[in-house]
Amino acid sequence: MPRYFLEVFYKGSGYSGFQAQHNANTIQAEIEKAFEILQRDKIILMASSRTDAGVHALQNYFHFDTYSLLQLRRSGRVEDAQFVYKMNAILPGDIVIKRLIPVADDAHSRFDAISRDYKYFIYRHKDPFLRDRAFYFPYQLDIDKLNQAAAIIHEYDDFTSFSKRNTQVKTFICRIIKSEWVWEDSCLVYNVRANRFLRGMVRGLTATMLKIGRGKMTLDEFHEVIRARDCTKASFSVPSHGLFLVGVEYPSGYFQ
Repeated sequence: MPRYFLEVFYKGSGYSGFQAQHNANTIQAEIEKAFEILQRDKIILMASSRTDAGVHALQNYFHFDTYSLLQLRRSGRVEDAQFVYKMNAILPGDIVIKRLIPVADDAHSRFDAISRDYKYFIYRHKDPFLRDRAFYFPYQLDIDKLNQAAAIIHEYDDFTSFSKRNTQVKTFICRIIKSEWVWEDSCLVYNVRANRFLRGMVRGLTATMLKIGRGKMTLDEFHEVIRARDCTKASFSVPSHGLFLVGVEYPSGYFQ
């Protein structure tokens, strides 16, 4: 059956995450519903990254299989653009499709991705225009200590301590490619890239490092938290609305 990728971005504030759930509105449910309205055909989306409730995405990819779009492969880019336009007209304003991409029948949005980038945004001074897109944290922070903690993360690959419970993953091993704190305009941002992430991992890393930045945890204690492989040792006390999936990378030439 022909396979397609959808590149999308969305504001996750009004949704219970990506994955379809009973009695909860999700990104997956909205896109699948819009497709059924437009094409009179049902699809099931597979995500490159399953974002949690309230988490935003500047870029995410989904793949799905259908025979109902075969004419797009035959007739080219104009019809692709019309499909995207019509889907966006049906979807709520906080979910946007960027493009439809015909791919090989064995392409996989999750397993073929080689890295994901997340950013967690923190603002230090009250700002009504950031309140639903960043975490208001007006406390004094030692930025040097935060970056020392971020560098420590490169030393490890087992992040059991930063995974929430009730997860079905078979391994807690992740390869960290980037881990740093930077300033972006008025926000302090934790930027992390890895080949994969665990459920709640970025929020767990962020919240635990903020304790170091406030002087409530030492760098040695941070090492101990990671080595403990126990999620009760880490902190997850930062809200979801400050977290963005900002990019998903595939091998060079993947979409050609």
